[in-house]
Amino acid sequence: MRLPLDSAEAVRTGEELDSAALATYLKANQPGLESEPTIRQFRQGHSNLTYLITIDGFDYVLRRPPFGNLVKTAHDMSREFRILQALAPAFWPAPRPLLYCEDPAVIGVPFYLMERRHGAVIRRELPKGLDLTADVAGRLCQAMADTLAALHRVDYRAIGLSTFGRPEGYVARQVKGWSERYLAAATDQLPEMEAVSSWLASRKPEERGAAVIHNDFKFDNVMVAVDDPGRIVAVLDWEMATIGDPLMDLGSALSYWIEPGDPAPLRSIAMGPTAMVGMWSRRRFVDRYAERTGFSVGDLDFYYVFGLFKLAVILQQIYARYLRGATRDERFATMNATVAVLARQAALAAERGVS
Repeated sequence: MRLPLDSAEAVRTGEELDSAALATYLKANQPGLESEPTIRQFRQGHSNLTYLITIDGFDYVLRRPPFGNLVKTAHDMSREFRILQALAPAFWPAPRPLLYCEDPAVIGVPFYLMERRHGAVIRRELPKGLDLTADVAGRLCQAMADTLAALHRVDYRAIGLSTFGRPEGYVARQVKGWSERYLAAATDQLPEMEAVSSWLASRKPEERGAAVIHNDFKFDNVMVAVDDPGRIVAVLDWEMATIGDPLMDLGSALSYWIEPGDPAPLRSIAMGPTAMVGMWSRRRFVDRYAERTGFSVGDLDFYYVFGLFKLAVILQQIYARYLRGATRDERFATMNATVAVLARQAALAAERGVS
C-alpha cells in the first residue's frame, strides 16, 4: 500500500507571497534558475507558514512567520534555520536548510528555504487509502518514541549548539514564561488555567539535564514513508526547538497523546490517531522512551500537566490573533473551546495524575 504524499494547495487568501521579489532573490542566490516560481501552500499548520516553491524542476520549502504576529520572541526564522543547520548532519529526520534571508524587502519578513522531504503526514483524519492495522500502529508508536529518544541523545555541544539556549533554570523559566503568555493573550475566563499555573509553579522538579528539544513533537509534525507508515522519514516544524530539559519535551509530546479512556471532550479534539486500536498508551510510550534514553522520568504528572498547559496557551495565542483580525483562517474561530478542554484536562491530571 502506498499513501498519498503530503500535498500543497492554493495559497490561502491573505497569506500570499510576492512572487516577483521571491523569483529575483532565488535567481540571485541559486545559480542556474531561470523560470518564475510556482507557489503553493501547506495549509494544515497553525503557526509559522509553510509554502512549496517549485522552479525549474526544483522543489523548495519556504518557512516564514505568520501574518499579524505580535509576540516578539516567537517565530524567529534565524533560530529555526540555525538549529536545522547544526542538527541535520547529526539527526537524519531533520530536513536540510538551504538559504536564510533576513532582508524584509523580499517578502516583508525574514524567511528561510529548506529541502523538501517526501512522505505522508498522519493527522486527525487518516490519509485517504490508509488503514492503520494494529501492527502498523504499534510500529508507528515505537518509531515515535525512538525518534524522540534519538533526538534527545544528540550531543548538542558536539554539533555547535552549546550557546543556542539557556538550559540552566529552563523548567522555572518555562513555567513562568508560559503563564505570562497566557495572561497576555487571555480572552475568556478560565479559572482552571490560573489554578494549573499555580500548581506548576509550586511543583517544579529538579532539572534533569539538557538536550536538543523539539517542543512540539506530535504526529502531524512527522512524515512517514509512503510505502510503510510505520517508518518515520522526517521531523518537521522546528520553530520552538531549543536546548532544555528533555523531559519537558516528553511532556509536550504526551499532551497530544489521547487515549480511548480519556474524557469525551478531550477525545473530541484529538489531533492524531493515538486512540485507534493498536496505538500505545501514554505509559507505554514513556516506558519505551525511558528504555531508549536511559533517563529516569521522575514526576511524570508535572511534565504531562505542563505539556497540556503550554498547548492551551499556544492555541489561546492563535485564537487571540484571530479575534484581532490578524488572520482570516476560520479554523481558529472556535479555538477557545479547545483551550477550555485542555485546561480542564490539565486540572484533572494535576489532581489525579497521569492515567
